[in-house]
Amino acid sequence: MFNVVLVEPRIPQNTGNIARTCAATGCGLHIVKPTAFEITDKNLKRAGLDYWQYLNVQYYDGLDDFFEKTGGGDTRYFYATTKAPHTYTEVRFMDNDYLLFGREDAGLPEELLYAHEERCIRIPMIPEARSLNLSNSVAVIVYEAMRQMGFENLKDLGQLTKFHW
Repeated sequence: MFNVVLVEPRIPQNTGNIARTCAATGCGLHIVKPTAFEITDKNLKRAGLDYWQYLNVQYYDGLDDFFEKTGGGDTRYFYATTKAPHTYTEVRFMDNDYLLFGREDAGLPEELLYAHEERCIRIPMIPEARSLNLSNSVAVIVYEAMRQMGFENLKDLGQLTKFHW
């Protein structure tokens, strides 16, 4: 459906939470190294709980490697940043779009953002707020993209434990 790209993630719990969101929505997870932790880190696994078998994760040795392996054709990349001139709700997301998120402490490289101003998107927030948590930001944008696609392939009815609707 969609591709979530984490560029040089620093906090294993965030990456684990994002992995769980990707697994629950059918999104691919792409991790661009270097990371500040080992992928086998127990906090990463704990945050993802038992969803790892539902996850399609790929690793890259830097941004150049990522773009080389994923680019071509009509590949579309969107860059999530607090510095963006556009909000995420302005975008009409399409199947297989790549949603890039930067380091928790630094975001995406400004050179990359500047080169792709038309694809830089932000989540609105009060001026005093620096940013949202990375895993929350991923969830907000992924679910907007999924909403636009009609929540395709997602279960849309839950069941009570003791009763039936």
